[in-house]
Amino acid sequence: MTSISALANIHTKGLYGDTENKKEKDLLILEEKKNLLIVQINQYKKSSISLENLKIDNLNFKNRVLDVSSNENTRIIWNAPNNWFIISSKQKLLEEILKNFDANDFAVTDISHSRAIIELEGKNVKEVLKKGCPFNFNDLRKNNSLNSTFNGIAVTIDMLKEDPYKVRILTLRSFGESLYHSISDSCLEYGYKSI
Repeated sequence: MTSISALANIHTKGLYGDTENKKEKDLLILEEKKNLLIVQINQYKKSSISLENLKIDNLNFKNRVLDVSSNENTRIIWNAPNNWFIISSKQKLLEEILKNFDANDFAVTDISHSRAIIELEGKNVKEVLKKGCPFNFNDLRKNNSLNSTFNGIAVTIDMLKEDPYKVRILTLRSFGESLYHSISDSCLEYGYKSI
């Protein structure tokens, strides 16, 4: 079965917005991320398993607001108390997750095809995000994430790196096109390259 990306009908490559007389390194980069494994893990209240015993892809689970555990391939994002997203380029990681997370202690749900993912990179990323989200982005650092809204659309924003800033913005697939239009419109002022 072939999957169709959430933004397949609207994401087009090219230069947009205020790009005249700007070096390419000064433009924002907008990209749809595809083929990532996204698994939601929820630890039941009755579970007595300690977080120190939980590891996936040699990463620990943190139960603190904004915290992300990461390596080159995988990110474990705190989503809510005892609730995480595992996002990985390693599709076979799902087998390890299902093997290590007992159904009596955890709800494990593969949500890979239910999300639209936009990556945004460049020095003006935080300015773009400030246009539609009420969070104080001056406090957002590498390996932080948050759940909020962007122009009324529920999103998870994950800070991948700094200098230049790079964020991954996730939303429900059904809101993907609306989010894409909202993000790309907010980028026009700074100029962006869609790849």
